[in-house]
Amino acid sequence: MNMESGPLDRATAAEYASWFKALADATRIQIVTLLARARTPMAVKDIVDAVEVGQSTVSAHLKVLAEVRFVLVEHRGTTSLYRINDACVACFPTAADVVMGRPVPDTPPPSC
Repeated sequence: MNMESGPLDRATAAEYASWFKALADATRIQIVTLLARARTPMAVKDIVDAVEVGQSTVSAHLKVLAEVRFVLVEHRGTTSLYRINDACVACFPTAADVVMGRPVPDTPPPSC
């Protein structure tokens, strides 16, 4: 079957589905945009203050985002700092292009 006319292979489709699922929540979108715009690691407390939801909810959302590698966590003593993973976020538009059958960039983004 021609790769351009057939479906994605199952492993790629599953990976992309996990990315789309991770972003299928308004609070997670807020967290991703906050971290991307901050350009510096943030503590959970600061994220909670910005998105105005509870600490346990933010922590649960950060866990989902970390599982798909959209955010990275850095431990400093008793504090966990979260930052955007630019390499993986750069892959996301290409994933959407591939799923929608659009041409992908000549130079693939760095792998996640």
